[in-house]
Amino acid sequence: MTWGKTTLFFLQLFWTVHHVTAIHRHDIYPYGMFYGDVTLQEGDDETSEVITLTKPMYFYEASFTILYVATNGIVSTQDLPMEKQYVDDGFPTDFPVIAPFLADIDTSKGKGSIFYRQTESPTVLKRAEADVRRGFPDATFTPTHAFIATWENVSAYEELTRSSGPSNRINTFQVVLAYNEKDTYALFLYPEDGLQFFGTRPKESYNVEIELPARVGFTRGELSYFFFSRTEGPYYSVTSNEQSVKNLYQKGNIGEPGVWLFHVGNRYSFQNVVPAQHEAVLTKAPPVRDAVFPDEDYTDTDEDEYSIDPDFQEPTTTEFHEPEQDSSLLERLNQEAPFGQSPLQPSVSGPGEFPHPDPRNLPPEDVTQPQRPLPKHAILQVYPNRVKDVPPHPSGGQVFSVEEKVNFDSGVIHYSTDNKETCERFQQHCSQNAHCTDYSTGFCCHCNSGFYGNGRHCLPNGAPHRVNGKVRGTVLVGGTAVRLDSIDLHAYIVVGDGRAYTAISEVPEPVGWALMPVAPIGGLFGWLFALQLPNSLNGFSITGAEFTRRADVTFYPGNQRLSIVQTATGLDTQNYLNVDTHLQGSVPFIPPGATVQMEPFKDTYQYYPSLITSSSAREFTIRSAENGEETLTFQVKQNITYRDCSHGHRSGLETQELRMERIFVMYVKEEHILRYAITNKIGPLGAGEPEPENVNPCYSGNHDCDTTAQCVPGEGQLFSCQCATGYSGDGHNCYDVDECAEGLSSCGAHSHCVNLPGSHRCQCESGFEFGFDGRTCQDVDECRDQPCHAQAFCSNGPGSFQCQCQTGYHGDGFQCHPQNGRPKTHCEQHRDSLQSGNGGVPLVGGFIPQCDEEGQYRSQQCHGSTGHCWCVDSRGQERAGTRTPPGTPRMNCDEPGRPKTNCEQHRDSLQSGNSGVSLVGGFIPQCDEEGQYRSQQCHGSTGHCWCVDSRGQERAGTRTPPGTPTINCDEPGRPKTHCEQHRDSIQSESGGVPLVGAFIPQCDEEGQYRSQQCHGSTGRCWCVDSRGQERAGTRTPPGTPTINCDEPGRPKTHCEQNRDSLQSGNSGVPLVGGFIPQCDEEGQYRSQQCHGSTGHCWCVDSRGQERAGTRTPPGTPTINCDEPGRPKTHCEQHRESLQSESGGVPLVGGFLPQCDEEGQYRSQQCHGSTGHCWCVDSRGQERAGTRTPPGTPRMNCDEAGRPKTHCEQNRDSLQSGNVGVPLVGGFIPQCDEEGQYRSQQCHGSTGHCWCVDSRGQERAGTRTPPGTPTINCDKPGRPKTHCEQHRDSLQSGNGGVPLVGGFIPQCDGEGQYRSQQCHGSTGHCWCVDSRGQERAGTRTPPGTLRRNCDEPVIVPPTQRPETVCERWRASLMQQYGGQPNSQHYLPQCDSSGEFNPVQCYGDSSYCWCVDRNGREVPGTRSQNAVKPACIPTVAPPTMRPLPRPDMTPPPAGTLLLYAQGQQIGVLPLNGTQMDKQRSSVLLALHGSIVVGIDYDCRERKVYWTDLAGRTINRASLEPGSESEIIINTALMSPEGLAVDVARRRLFWVDSTPDKIETANLDGSDRRVLFEKDLVNPRAIIVDSPTGTLYWTDWNREAPKIESSSVDGQNRRVLVQDGIGLPNALAYDSTTRQVCWADAGTKRLECISPNGTGRRVVQSNLNYPFSMVSFANHYYYTDWRRDGVIALSRDNQSTDEYLPDQRSHLYGITVAPPHCL
Repeated sequence: MTWGKTTLFFLQLFWTVHHVTAIHRHDIYPYGMFYGDVTLQEGDDETSEVITLTKPMYFYEASFTILYVATNGIVSTQDLPMEKQYVDDGFPTDFPVIAPFLADIDTSKGKGSIFYRQTESPTVLKRAEADVRRGFPDATFTPTHAFIATWENVSAYEELTRSSGPSNRINTFQVVLAYNEKDTYALFLYPEDGLQFFGTRPKESYNVEIELPARVGFTRGELSYFFFSRTEGPYYSVTSNEQSVKNLYQKGNIGEPGVWLFHVGNRYSFQNVVPAQHEAVLTKAPPVRDAVFPDEDYTDTDEDEYSIDPDFQEPTTTEFHEPEQDSSLLERLNQEAPFGQSPLQPSVSGPGEFPHPDPRNLPPEDVTQPQRPLPKHAILQVYPNRVKDVPPHPSGGQVFSVEEKVNFDSGVIHYSTDNKETCERFQQHCSQNAHCTDYSTGFCCHCNSGFYGNGRHCLPNGAPHRVNGKVRGTVLVGGTAVRLDSIDLHAYIVVGDGRAYTAISEVPEPVGWALMPVAPIGGLFGWLFALQLPNSLNGFSITGAEFTRRADVTFYPGNQRLSIVQTATGLDTQNYLNVDTHLQGSVPFIPPGATVQMEPFKDTYQYYPSLITSSSAREFTIRSAENGEETLTFQVKQNITYRDCSHGHRSGLETQELRMERIFVMYVKEEHILRYAITNKIGPLGAGEPEPENVNPCYSGNHDCDTTAQCVPGEGQLFSCQCATGYSGDGHNCYDVDECAEGLSSCGAHSHCVNLPGSHRCQCESGFEFGFDGRTCQDVDECRDQPCHAQAFCSNGPGSFQCQCQTGYHGDGFQCHPQNGRPKTHCEQHRDSLQSGNGGVPLVGGFIPQCDEEGQYRSQQCHGSTGHCWCVDSRGQERAGTRTPPGTPRMNCDEPGRPKTNCEQHRDSLQSGNSGVSLVGGFIPQCDEEGQYRSQQCHGSTGHCWCVDSRGQERAGTRTPPGTPTINCDEPGRPKTHCEQHRDSIQSESGGVPLVGAFIPQCDEEGQYRSQQCHGSTGRCWCVDSRGQERAGTRTPPGTPTINCDEPGRPKTHCEQNRDSLQSGNSGVPLVGGFIPQCDEEGQYRSQQCHGSTGHCWCVDSRGQERAGTRTPPGTPTINCDEPGRPKTHCEQHRESLQSESGGVPLVGGFLPQCDEEGQYRSQQCHGSTGHCWCVDSRGQERAGTRTPPGTPRMNCDEAGRPKTHCEQNRDSLQSGNVGVPLVGGFIPQCDEEGQYRSQQCHGSTGHCWCVDSRGQERAGTRTPPGTPTINCDKPGRPKTHCEQHRDSLQSGNGGVPLVGGFIPQCDGEGQYRSQQCHGSTGHCWCVDSRGQERAGTRTPPGTLRRNCDEPVIVPPTQRPETVCERWRASLMQQYGGQPNSQHYLPQCDSSGEFNPVQCYGDSSYCWCVDRNGREVPGTRSQNAVKPACIPTVAPPTMRPLPRPDMTPPPAGTLLLYAQGQQIGVLPLNGTQMDKQRSSVLLALHGSIVVGIDYDCRERKVYWTDLAGRTINRASLEPGSESEIIINTALMSPEGLAVDVARRRLFWVDSTPDKIETANLDGSDRRVLFEKDLVNPRAIIVDSPTGTLYWTDWNREAPKIESSSVDGQNRRVLVQDGIGLPNALAYDSTTRQVCWADAGTKRLECISPNGTGRRVVQSNLNYPFSMVSFANHYYYTDWRRDGVIALSRDNQSTDEYLPDQRSHLYGITVAPPHCL
């Protein structure tokens, strides 16, 4: 160690011992947008999008692949619950948390920012490694990845009151997670003055002054315990009170106050967090930073090729000032150098310039090529290169390399080539289309012939290129800040012509117009891929695909300033460039509809090592209807920093001139797309302009080469076309060459080829990775990471590896346990048999099952080679539907799976066999993924195959012997016969297992009942008819001869059937002691029946029914049953009429009513064949809703039934007729079991039949006369016509009762309006058109002669409708004030109104071609005197959209409509379930803030309030309709809105003047209802049937819910106790209660309109805003979740819908297909 180093060492030691200062803010890990950070959106309780880690990270003992960052100072490995569930609670939380400062933090309204990113920067990783070594000196830890999250100047959540203002206390802190494949360390950093508040108040403190200290530490969260239980996991807490929070920046545990280090995860064994133990305490001393010295034996072989890492630059990089002497960048570099050395001192030539190296200490090559000094305003960014063995140019990655050894033995830097970078070692950093060249100090990459680029990235010459990226930032337009949140940017470049087309989508309208002049956004791509003139290079040839471009645009005369930062992060897998753009600043306001014109100009670029700069001023002209024409100026200063290879020969470029010859900018309002089109050429500075006739067509663009070809200039005007590399053809027509298909790829073994346009890429197979050269796929030696257990051997194989326990141990190799003498389990035998393989060698890439410590199958199995994972049962069988492909989230196999299906039970029972051993050669059924029988089954031993039904039963006639073609079992077979259905139903009983001993009917090949049936258990046989009914007298006992069933016999009588069925009993065994009827010789009931067991006797009629009053007990004289009895009742007549049908033989299986002793209908009737039971009234009519299927509990028919339906009332009123006697021959409607109208009605007297709707109304065109086939009324009918909808809506009226005296339109048989309509009450008549609109001049008063409406109406001729061209032209004429000048653009239309194929600006020669829809044909713009030759049928990519309507047609059915800022969304309902897949945007209302919303079901219109526009609007749901403003005056803050459908009135609240108003639906008859005793009115609803109005007032001092009549009478307070912020209000028409959702109490409650029956439905809401009730559900919008929440009335089920675009949702309403 030299004397200087010794002195410095002791100086450092002195400062370390006697003075320790807290870490400064600029010394924490670098962060911000400049370093690629993502910014968390502002708010009080925000959570980031899921962050997928590039490599898994261990936290405690578990591996995690995702992270989330939350506002409240935490990072979690799972999505966070709502804030209320954790922010005010202590440790531990029930979910995993890394908490540098857990408190109630709020970043709303610009109160601080939160940044986060993943990084593999070697500088960050080296710093993290050094920090870990300081805290854990014995640890051998080299991080490969890091995650950084920073909370900058964030505030505590505060509820401001009138007496208190904001505290203005802010905190800054940071967490760094550094990890590799085994360990994870966490750094918490708290800079000096970074903590100004140490806790936060709970939101629900109820005015109690308490403050909870911040929680700092780690918690694992709840863990699974046994199968369904969970237990608290380990946790570690750093703080416990306010003083411990203050210690965070006053102390530390690695020797520096404010820096805390913890070991938080390990792959193999981890119990709890371990903190570092090197304590540091803050002392009050001058802030001097410790110097950093390299160890004596330290060789900086991992340093960057360049001086500065992008992760260590100042975040404020868009300013173009000269760097000052004490800038943090210079300060850090000076501090890190030994005494006497200054790696970056400003030279005497000017501040900020880099010194020239001393030529005496440089290699000869550098003496001959001195570097050019950097300009004073340069902001340098350099790109480190990765040293890892990775594929070249991964998407979004960085490529690092090795820097030469730097010796500090002298006062100047010189090279030592002991570790020099060479092509042999680092060729993988070059593009696959480049070659590597070694130089004296290192290597450089150069593109191959036919390609261009910087060698690290190469593209084929002449091929078109695409750019993809995102645009973010905030732009101030006319005082309004507009946030751009990751909107898409796409560019397409025709490289052969230098034409660059850029499109930015979803640009909000205010900023879209204002950004039109900012062509430098798209100008970057013009410079990158400019057409290269002789002796010049475009941008990509110098920078490649990794660079940062910063531009500062200043507008004059307004001095607005916009910063543009564009970062290129490489080529993606499709070989396209990725560029992200960040905009920050202000731009001039441009009126909507204006146009911007920019003239061609030139820009001079200056080139330095790793830096390119330019500065220019440009003019642009704005033309608008408001301001006419005005010219403005902006100045652009920009620099581009990139990787420069300092080892090889430089291009020698110092300046170049970029010529932008054509610039076209436009904003498409309808699509919200901002477009830039620029034609660019780059050449030497001052080359002069040649005469046009001397310019080669390759440089002028007047050639006919294909867009995928390169134009090669020749002598004079000669040129040739050459297809780009990777394409083939004659140059005029080129086609992509599929290198993969044609065997031209460079992919080697263990890789596969992926074709790209003009190129291809190689991708290694699973288990392989790119080797040292970046091209050869080498096996990944998984064993080097020691994945196996300590007592196991690891065997690496090609593409995979195996773990096998050592002798004396058992397990799967990942877990090994000593042998305890127990026999191997099935899993262990299975595993070991596969591991030993063939001859002891396991099959490469084969699946090896994993067993747990007990030798049982692990619930989740994974295939090491393919990456697939799945769940298994206890026998190792895969559970259907659980398989996941590699790279997707795995299933939780510990959750209970669905129950086994019949097929799976069948299969498993056969596989397990006897004692677990399956029968050899037995048939095993095959089940599909859902557990259902596969339609084709085959016997593996016999080779027979056959088709089966859903129960696994063989389908007759489908069996094929081995060796013959099998039948297509997916084709539909014949339907099952009655016998097959009968047989299968018995066999499928009891979960698919038939009852033992039960009778199974036998069917023949045709599926018919065999004429003789035998019971296999009892041995009895009998004959049956074609329906399977036993033929009387044919039953024979076992052991006796059977009857010949093919001989005909007489059919059994009813008595014989009854007797035999009771004798056969259950499964052929009669019920002991049961009654058996007695039949005479003719098979008829004997007139007297007696019960052999009880002794009772009674008389019966011919049908065996007991005659009332004839029963005698045992021991008493019996009655003479041959004497006549009382007359039969209606029930008895009904019963006997059914029994006597078909010649005295009742229909088999028919229903027979049951009568009591008095002959009356029994209150409960049951069908003996089907098993259905139901309740009847005194007339035997079924009571609706009482029918129960077989096997279910029956209704108590003696209880009072439900109220009669409309059908039942209609039927009963007609049946009772006049004085109880029905009208003879009158029509009686038929009702079903539920009391609803049967879909088909027939008139018993006339024989006519017709179909009806749910209200019993005849459906037009369905009536059929007697004797003709009737219509199938269950088929969906044609949709109702407009006339029928109109008529039915008026007929249903208020609560189903039509308005008395109202007009009802008349429709004809086709549902169309009758040409003449008459008002039944007033007597007026008039003619209507096909839409039901009254024809002018046709109305006649009552008593006058009516018009003949069928006569043709003479209509004066009308002009044809205006075309798109004519409408566009008229619109622009209006904008120009009717007087366009010569420079204004007006579409030129031909005589038929179509676009002329050539369009020009005014009378200028600035022209272009358009297609028939007016869309510009790219590349046809010309400023020549000769206009371009245009063909009107060209169909290029869309450049200008056709006009479209505002309304997007919604789907059919019931819909939820919700307001979300600038749009109204539609969410269909499937029953009561939200159909999230079919959600869409109904209306896009840019510039609006839609708050209140309601729906008019009669006219199918939606109404809403616009808080931004201060208007009330409406729009029809018909396709193509546009929105309409109905009220736009005297509104300040319109919020809640309600439609009274019955009275056609509109009600709304205005929260600024605090009043409630009403008007007709068209805005007329407007008046104020209430303007007193209101503070903060918000929600309002109307109950149309009762004419009652309800509204909420969330006055914080006295919140309340009030009601009144719709005319403003009877105002009263309904609720005022126990509420906080009653935002949402709804009326539940089923329970007839008013319900509200409270954002203060977090409850959903309901109450009756009279103030009684208050109840709580849900007490755990988040932040509800608006609510609607439908069916048995409540649907409300929630500001915490930014979604729609569904809650059932019984609080048993919930669901949520979160729109893709996350922002607050406001009002919500339901839109049924017709009025309810």
